[in-house]
Amino acid sequence: MELRRVVVTGLGAITPLGNSLKEYWEGLIGGKSGAAPIQRFDASKFKTRFACEVKNFDPGTLLDRKEARKMDPFVHFAIGSTDEALKDAGIEPAKVNPDRTGVIWGAGIGGLRTFQEEVSNFAKGDGTPRFNPFFIPKMIADIAPGHISIRYGFRGPNFSTVSACASSTHALIDSFNYIRLGKADIFVSGGSEAAITEAGIGGFNAMHALSERNDSPETASRPFDLDRDGFVLGEGAGCIILEDLEHAKKRGAKIYAEIVGGGLSADAYHITAPHPEGLGALNVMRMALEDAQMKPEDIDYINVHGTSTPLGDISETKAIISVFGDSAFKLNISSTKSMTGHLLGAAGAIESIASIMAIREGIIPPTINHFTDDPQFDSRLNFTFNKAQKRTVRAALSNTFGFGGHNASVIFKKYE
Repeated sequence: MELRRVVVTGLGAITPLGNSLKEYWEGLIGGKSGAAPIQRFDASKFKTRFACEVKNFDPGTLLDRKEARKMDPFVHFAIGSTDEALKDAGIEPAKVNPDRTGVIWGAGIGGLRTFQEEVSNFAKGDGTPRFNPFFIPKMIADIAPGHISIRYGFRGPNFSTVSACASSTHALIDSFNYIRLGKADIFVSGGSEAAITEAGIGGFNAMHALSERNDSPETASRPFDLDRDGFVLGEGAGCIILEDLEHAKKRGAKIYAEIVGGGLSADAYHITAPHPEGLGALNVMRMALEDAQMKPEDIDYINVHGTSTPLGDISETKAIISVFGDSAFKLNISSTKSMTGHLLGAAGAIESIASIMAIREGIIPPTINHFTDDPQFDSRLNFTFNKAQKRTVRAALSNTFGFGGHNASVIFKKYE
């Protein structure tokens, strides 16, 4: 069968750099850090006392206060980014076929704050089981696409993808596949996460995964730098409207870019550490290129997973050189996590948005906080250190890798 072409027609973002697509993109190309001391709770006794929190976001501007209390913050972020993306796409829910409009949404953890609060309240009590009746519906990861479908009346395929930090990239690839197979016209896709809680910070601290650079939060996320010491936890959401090309053209939609390929793989190696030679990353990028029917030299930009961990950054660059060969030294690489922190299950969504905007605007967002070269990285690689760079971007690849060895890569290209 002939596969349909799939395009991006709307974007929305709630991030540590700002609560709109415009603020997010301007923060990226301006090299802005979203990291600061944690405001949401007293973190003074934690090894890491900072994070990339969403700032000045009020769910009450979108939702009735009573309804908002029935939702975890990760759902608030999901609805906020979806509202913006649908408006950006010019989609009026009442005017599209609801049975051919779906929602696939990624979350690595889901309602962590809700879970923490309910269990904590029980532990502090007298043993009598008094739980909020919305405890379970607020906590489960799949409730975000559920709320989105209820809010807008979309009755197409609806589920959540859970693959740690690769969750929202998996959501995008699934949405892409449903549309190109002709099973839907439109998908609301992306991911959200709200794990900056005592349990979130404490749990990642126990794994020694987070930076402990408390004296300088804004420079703590430093991918590919010699002195990187772990990632910075972030939160927020990204929403991407994917649409059948002919459907988009028929309604006169603006088109940001075309999504042309996706790759999925597993490291089959370790629950948290990447394969030392980047085998899973290597395989997933090759699969994405094959799916897109593209060659390595067709890619101009890679938005890397680049978490700022000692092992992860090395294995990913090894994989890039293995897949791209000499072309690796002609493309731009950058880790936008240096600015946003690591949004876990939402990382793939906001980093895909960064890749799409790089294509549209001809600007590569930088990898900030580079101070000292690490001799383990090939000096011929262009990591776009510290300052955005202008260049024509014909196609961009976005990588996301999750605990458990889950890998996903997605490719966007300029629409022609």
